Amino acid sequence: MADMQNLVERLERAVGRLEAVSHTTDMHLGYGDSPSKGAVPYVQAFDSLLASPVAEYLKISKEIGGDVQKHAEMVHTGLKLERALLVTASQCQQPAGNKLSDLLAPISEQIQEVITFREKNRGSKLFNHLSAVSESIQALGWVAMAPKPGPYVKEMNDTAMFYTNRVLKEYKDVDKKHVDWVKAYLSIWTELQAYIKEFHTTGLAWSKTGPVVKELSGLPSGPSVGSGPPPPPPGPPPPPVPTSSGSDDSASRSALFAQINQGERITHALKHVSDDMKTHKNPALKAQSGPVRSGPKPFSAPKPQTIPSSKPATKEPPLLELEGKKWRVENQENVSNLVIDDTELKQVAYIYKCVNTTLQIKGKINSITVDNCKKLGLVFDDVVGIVEIINSSFISKWNLGCNKFHTASSVVKVTNQRVNVESQRSLVNVLPNLKLRVLRSAGV
Repeated sequence: MADMQNLVERLERAVGRLEAVSHTTDMHLGYGDSPSKGAVPYVQAFDSLLASPVAEYLKISKEIGGDVQKHAEMVHTGLKLERALLVTASQCQQPAGNKLSDLLAPISEQIQEVITFREKNRGSKLFNHLSAVSESIQALGWVAMAPKPGPYVKEMNDTAMFYTNRVLKEYKDVDKKHVDWVKAYLSIWTELQAYIKEFHTTGLAWSKTGPVVKELSGLPSGPSVGSGPPPPPPGPPPPPVPTSSGSDDSASRSALFAQINQGERITHALKHVSDDMKTHKNPALKAQSGPVRSGPKPFSAPKPQTIPSSKPATKEPPLLELEGKKWRVENQENVSNLVIDDTELKQVAYIYKCVNTTLQIKGKINSITVDNCKKLGLVFDDVVGIVEIINSSFISKWNLGCNKFHTASSVVKVTNQRVNVESQRSLVNVLPNLKLRVLRSAGV
């Protein structure tokens, strides 16, 4: 019996040590992979959000594949970083000043990575999907918004809807999978608003009793850096200030005033300058090198450093092709005879980075987008939706039908049919052939 009792006691001590180690590990993790059992209610609620709309969004993104799947994985990483912050906030008090900024840095960097991915893939077939995510991913920054984080998330969600509507318009009758993708993605931000309203109405709720947080726990850290060499010993002390006796000071002052009080005799100590020592009377002195300066070097403006020219950007090949329902016209320069004639109502045209080029689109299509173009002449019959011109200048458009413009810095030439023109700036001229009725204009 004694041996059995000793064995039981040893087992109890071992279990106690294991429980202590497990508790310490959980305190240091705070990452999305740890179970939510034992976590505060708002961490458990966030886990429910990850398990429902986020999981559905990831699933459909994987089915679509390509750039959408890669983008979704980046979004998932950002959400897991946010969960790590929530776990940390539930256990620690809020830091102040720069400490809080350092704590939010991983989330901020992940948001920037999502945005950069969209910018690097402007030619993607799924550009509207990438834009919807890129324009709304900043909603993850609600943790730094006070006192109204909920309305901030709603604003980001509304921004995404501009592009999700384009996705719905393009795939509504083509592929239902993309429609489900839009619903799943927007539901993330809708449910996040409800989550914030319940648990973080005026800002991220931090612990009132825990220790002050120092860093976001549970994140992958960089390679450990060993302690550097000890700091160098302090330099030698400054030399002692020379002290002069009162008698020396008095003697120096007396000698100075004695020289000043000489009156006219003070000039007798000056040396006479003969003609052979004057440069204007002795030209030979000009040929000689001047005296070496012993004082400080005079100021001269620094020479501008020549910056090595960067490698010229690779010129993209010109493109004019139909991908699915999208006409892509890209990187055209000095071309005056581009024509798109085999068009349908469901097709859209995306014109990107064209310079000094004229394009004619025959028939009626859904919409036209002009992006980053200069000196582009655009002739088209009619569109169902709008003609949108962004980041472009000196664009001339000949409208043979009736449509709606979103434009800036351009000339619009229309027929006698009714046209609806919207502009962000004042550099827009509307030139009618016959009678024109402008239904709505801003800045024209």
